[in-house]
Amino acid sequence: MKLVTIYTSAMCPFCWRALSLLKKKNISFKEINVGMNAKLRAEMIQRSGGGTSVPQIFIGDNHIGGCDDMMALEKSGKLDGLLAK
Repeated sequence: MKLVTIYTSAMCPFCWRALSLLKKKNISFKEINVGMNAKLRAEMIQRSGGGTSVPQIFIGDNHIGGCDDMMALEKSGKLDGLLAK
């Protein structure tokens, strides 16, 4: 299974929702809190191609977007396939 990396901040309900899905599915992930860290936020923005909101979610090196994007992949049945590739 590919490593999931999720950039978050502490007071973000979308982050909580995305993390909840990952935990529910028993998916290992690396959480990077960008809340008060300008260097990590800049890394997130650069890596995501300009995404400034959190969460920004990656499966391996593939940027899948934010919480709504991940939920749409789950609803369509495509999330598990992306994780397994």
